Amino acid sequence: MTGQLAEERASARPMPGQVGGRAVMLIPHRERGQEENTLAWDYQRIIAAVRQAAGPVMAREVGEVVGVDVSVKAKLEPPRSKLVRLVDRGWLRKLPDGRFTTRL
Repeated sequence: MTGQLAEERASARPMPGQVGGRAVMLIPHRERGQEENTLAWDYQRIIAAVRQAAGPVMAREVGEVVGVDVSVKAKLEPPRSKLVRLVDRGWLRKLPDGRFTTRL
């Protein structure tokens, strides 16, 4: 059973994309000692916005900081999906109430 669980976890991991014939992940899984500068610029801005906040933030607040028109709900989806992607890769943490915070 342990082997089966390990296989399922491995298959659930995001697959890298192709850039110039090489496999790369745009948002790598966070590992010990890995710096944020390995991320794309827009993801670095999102992490900086979460860090600058006084506490956990909603996607709307992050959108305001990074310059998204928050009056249109559809324009909040790209920053929200980036926040969730950062959570999935271990860069941020999502609280049960839907707010985002840094892991540290």
